[in-house]
Amino acid sequence: MKFRELSKESVDKVEEGILKKWKEMDILNKTIEKRKDSENFVFYDGPIYANAKPGIHHVFAKSIKDAFCKYKTMKGYRVLRKIGLDTHGLPIEVNVEKKLGFKSKADIEKYGIEKFCEECKIETDSNIDEVRKLTDMMGQFIDCDHPYVTCSKEYIESEWWIVNELNKKGLIYYGSKVLPYCRRCGTELASHEVSQGYKEVSVNTVIVPFKIEGKDEYFLVWTTTPWTLMANVALCVNPTLDYVKVESKGYKFILAKDLVNSVLNDECTILETYKGSDLVGIKYEQLMPFVKVEGKSFIVLADNYVTASDGTGIVHIAPAYGEDDNRVCRENDIAFINPVGKDGKYLTGPWTGYVVTDPNLEIEIIKYLKENDKLFKKIKMTHEYPHCWRCKEPLIYYAKPAWYVRTTEYKDKIIESNKTVTWYPEFIGQKRFNNWLENMIDWGISRNRYWGCPLPIWQCDCGNFETIGSLKELKERSIEDVDIDTIELHRPYVDNIHIKCSKCDKIMNRVPDVLDVWFDSGAMPYAQMHYPFENKELFEEQFPADFIAEGVDQTRGWFYVLLVLSTLISGKSSFKRVVVNDMMLDANGKKMSKSTGNIIDPIEIMTKYGADTIRWYMPYASPIYTPLKFDIEGLKEVYSKFFNTLRNTYNFFALYANTDSLDPREFNVEYENREEIDKWLLSKYNKLISEVTDGYESYDLTKVVRKVTDFVSDDLSNWYIRRNRRRFWASDLDENKKAVYNTTYEVLLGLSKLIAPIVPYISEEIYISLTNKESVHLEDFPICDKTKINDEIEKKMDLVKDLISLGRNAREEAKIKVRQPISEIILDAKVKNIIGDLTDLIKEELNVKSITFTEDLTKYMSFEVKPNFKICGPIFGKEIKDFANALTNLTQEDIKKMEEGSTKTINLNKNNIEITYDMLDVRISAKEGFNASHENNNFIILNITLTKELINEGIVREFISKVQQMRKTNDYEMMDRINIYYTNNYEFNNAIKDYIDFIKVETLADNLIIKDEIENKLDLNGIVVGIELEKRN
Repeated sequence: MKFRELSKESVDKVEEGILKKWKEMDILNKTIEKRKDSENFVFYDGPIYANAKPGIHHVFAKSIKDAFCKYKTMKGYRVLRKIGLDTHGLPIEVNVEKKLGFKSKADIEKYGIEKFCEECKIETDSNIDEVRKLTDMMGQFIDCDHPYVTCSKEYIESEWWIVNELNKKGLIYYGSKVLPYCRRCGTELASHEVSQGYKEVSVNTVIVPFKIEGKDEYFLVWTTTPWTLMANVALCVNPTLDYVKVESKGYKFILAKDLVNSVLNDECTILETYKGSDLVGIKYEQLMPFVKVEGKSFIVLADNYVTASDGTGIVHIAPAYGEDDNRVCRENDIAFINPVGKDGKYLTGPWTGYVVTDPNLEIEIIKYLKENDKLFKKIKMTHEYPHCWRCKEPLIYYAKPAWYVRTTEYKDKIIESNKTVTWYPEFIGQKRFNNWLENMIDWGISRNRYWGCPLPIWQCDCGNFETIGSLKELKERSIEDVDIDTIELHRPYVDNIHIKCSKCDKIMNRVPDVLDVWFDSGAMPYAQMHYPFENKELFEEQFPADFIAEGVDQTRGWFYVLLVLSTLISGKSSFKRVVVNDMMLDANGKKMSKSTGNIIDPIEIMTKYGADTIRWYMPYASPIYTPLKFDIEGLKEVYSKFFNTLRNTYNFFALYANTDSLDPREFNVEYENREEIDKWLLSKYNKLISEVTDGYESYDLTKVVRKVTDFVSDDLSNWYIRRNRRRFWASDLDENKKAVYNTTYEVLLGLSKLIAPIVPYISEEIYISLTNKESVHLEDFPICDKTKINDEIEKKMDLVKDLISLGRNAREEAKIKVRQPISEIILDAKVKNIIGDLTDLIKEELNVKSITFTEDLTKYMSFEVKPNFKICGPIFGKEIKDFANALTNLTQEDIKKMEEGSTKTINLNKNNIEITYDMLDVRISAKEGFNASHENNNFIILNITLTKELINEGIVREFISKVQQMRKTNDYEMMDRINIYYTNNYEFNNAIKDYIDFIKVETLADNLIIKDEIENKLDLNGIVVGIELEKRN
């Protein structure tokens, strides 16, 4: 068979053609069908919002998911996977509000809930085509034709079942708490939602004096939210902290003793000292007399939540706006006031109608305090403040009743469930996520919104509430005639269904709230299969997931709700392993955003560079659990280093195989009969299989891509193929030539499989070109053949490679080109037996006439040993000079042994000191006429004296190189014969006269002809010669 040349079309056209073939053959289902009787590897796809345009960060996460699903498929597992679409919640509502020009919930109510929800339904898949295009384009194998959709009736029914199960366990309750609240969206947020929206803001904080009743004394109180001062009803101290009364500038103030200096700058006299408990019960005057307060108020309380870490050690209490404030007031029967409406605006006072988070209000309040001598100090502060993760408005903490799940009752079980999960990276699960669980609060699951899964709770005037767990139950209990086949479960339709109270027989109304949208995503293990109403057997074999993956922002989002719901419902985590990728930043380390203008369009960049390049670059650039700085220059570098090298290697193999009409599958040279360099490559390749397999199994894509890239670039292309070109060119088809074809074919074929999970397109193109079979993605993953791993051969060849690399460094330092022959290199005699018969290879690579092995390298170079001051300075201090003198007694052998890992004991001022190699600064300088290079206890010394004969040969080799470049530029075929024309130059003529035949052989030239005028002038080691080529007919 003829091996196909890889396509020269643009990368997007090549990938588009392969994608078309996959669709025609239904590649995903083929991979699943092939493994239909195999063990399952279960993957859950986190739902993506289908109304938002996908970004480059989606490519990052989806590539990770796809790579491990493809890998496990090739390892013999049956891997079902389907995409999930998040189709409820504020992201959709906010988009519809923008579309309709709405500013608040009042606009929605006026427009009508039914019409608004219809608009939301339309909006749910406004970008579904973009999501699908991205998924296809990046080569992800996942079912997009049968997605799980969170707004479907089946999905909602499963969620209702979950809520009902939670209620059966006594975990659902209605309570009034202070919650994070978005006044723009008119709904509360759960703690895991709040963590997604922190922004750095600059605010004015204030320290204000609260006057004690009947005394000219003041409590100093600090707050970061001046707008809450109008609702103050109490002050709180820590009962065990020390507090002081001080006099400063004629005033008497009380504050925490430890904070006096930071607040008053030592400009005070301490008059009295108290414990916090001594202050309890002291009455003070209302700071802002704009709200009438009835009941117990304006009194000092005590609680341990107060600290002296900042502020004044005295906290102002506004029970409507702080969770601890609310609790302390309830425990002490303090009055409750709330002068702020649900729209976030003041209902009373001089700032009625102001939004409390308006920066202008902050200025007005401070102005009022100053004018009324109620401002002690204003302090500008920058801190992280929570914002709504969808509409980006700042949140307020607000007392509001809501429906809760008693997650804290299961806290220990949830933490134990997390311990069964393997996290990649480990610290995310053990520290960040576990700490979050340790500080768990009950989950507020209700949202006072419109487009979401309706909360399946019906309430009666008698105080009883009941949950409905299925459509069947809804039909049975509904007072109205409900057709469960055609019913629309969303608002407002479901709001019109009523049931009878089981306790008093009165009519019950459904509570008007919808479920937290995160409940939707947390329910997906069950709801994606409409469990328990359908697919029970399928659910049982697909629960829990073996693997999930998302970004680090989901630590307190999807990962949290998945774990919580599955622990509450099934008693265990719904996932066994989770891979967490960090944020994607721009090349300068800045967060990508539309306002900054640094957004990268994933479709555009995949069109330009190819999906494979993006997929390989991302884990190559940095480990996936660290922030990725997406750099186009880095992307180009990866393309050049890996993709170009791999393609060129395949094309080289295919070109010569086709030229010789050879198919390596038609013959096989036994391993024992192959050349040593073949065995070296096969050893490296089988080690690569082992390392790459370990990388996949440990969910470390960075290890995979870097190991493969280095192998392809260094071992395969730059060493094996380059070193064996003459074997490919050989005219006789002997065992030697067959062996190089067998070895190259086997390694290229194996590589196409190793990289297939990450770069599905290039692996497919190479695999099909090599085999003419259907798809690499239907193949098994390579298995390491340990019998072909030969450490001795690797040690030998790797030493040769290292010495050659050192030799090239030494040449570069001496400014002698590689094409310029030198007379001699000197090597340490210790390597002679290891190198064995590979001396000719070193001579050829370094273009050297002879190799000398010596027992004494000091004949050619000098060693100077000094202390490594960075390490030794702190250790020896004033004795550093004595230490430096002691180092002069070290021998070359001592230094060698230390470099290999041994220690050396020296006597320093009558004390025995054990030293290591990292304490030394070893400097080597070559003697005149030589240049030296060393690394890892390997040395090479070049004789850099150039004779006239050597200089002439260097000119000849430079000439040959230029001619070969011109052949390529002129697009000559490999076997085309040529004539070479060159301008007359005495020095050049003299240099080449003894090498005419050599030049003809190397360049496939029939004649070398002098010509008077040639336009193309080239520099040959300082000699300018005109060169022109002519192809022979």
